[in-house]
Amino acid sequence: MIVVAGEALIDLVPHLDRGPLAPLVPKPGGGPYNTAIALGRLGEPTAFLSRISRDAFGQELLEGLRAAGVDVSHVQRGDEPTPLALAALGPDGSARYSFHVEGTADRLFTAPAELPQGTRAMAFGTCSLVLEPGASAYEELLHRAHAHGVCTALDPNIRPDLMPDAGAYRSRLRSWLPGTTLLKVSQEDLDWLGDDPGFWLGLGPAAVVVTRGGEGLSVLTRVGEVSVPVVPVPVADTIGAGDTVNAALLHQLSVHNALGAEAMAALDEQHWRDILGFAARAAAVTVSRVGAEPPYARELAG
Repeated sequence: MIVVAGEALIDLVPHLDRGPLAPLVPKPGGGPYNTAIALGRLGEPTAFLSRISRDAFGQELLEGLRAAGVDVSHVQRGDEPTPLALAALGPDGSARYSFHVEGTADRLFTAPAELPQGTRAMAFGTCSLVLEPGASAYEELLHRAHAHGVCTALDPNIRPDLMPDAGAYRSRLRSWLPGTTLLKVSQEDLDWLGDDPGFWLGLGPAAVVVTRGGEGLSVLTRVGEVSVPVVPVPVADTIGAGDTVNAALLHQLSVHNALGAEAMAALDEQHWRDILGFAARAAAVTVSRVGAEPPYARELAG
């Protein structure tokens, strides 16, 4: 089972075809949430670990997880409101966010005493590793998973508006990487962090995957680099594309029995082309739809 740990929130997404004063449509989201949904839709046994509000939005988030076949038995509940993210879309469908997260449910997440039974890999990232006091609980969980030999995947998914002290965040990120098996970053993340993939690979991960929007995606390991192009499709928006890549990578690594540092490091170029190509096809489906709507396995068959 793959466990995804982190926030679940509501994206407020504008209608693209109704002008600048278009009404906002609430869509379930949050990087870890989207990753869990995508894994579930791909048929991967998945559990979600978070704290979700008891309000109406929180109930919708839980129902979305259940509909995707995700185990929600480890989800904590609270009376605090659901966090919100207001998405502003650029002409190319790229999204920028402003967040409403003060006093929301996920910030009061506490690390469980034990990892869920049967955990093979854990995925972390985005707001949940920034906003205290929950961030420290997720950080503790990442280190504990690594200490137990569990494959750990990290997608920092940088949100500068939530990081008043950029230097402190960069230092903290570096402290996570010795306990990280797979690091996935976007080119925008790298631009903000100020280092190249080789630097981050040198801090511990077995592989660093970089997504470059329309330029495709690549993986860097200690053996070398492999790249694949994007799958060209009309883009509705890019919301959830990186999260779909996360899920697709983990799913295909599971298929190749490579959810571990040694197994991941042993993958050859052809294996990585298969893994990255699958992730590119999955992301293409997501960007062709409004909001974070990752594909089902049947949509990627063949």
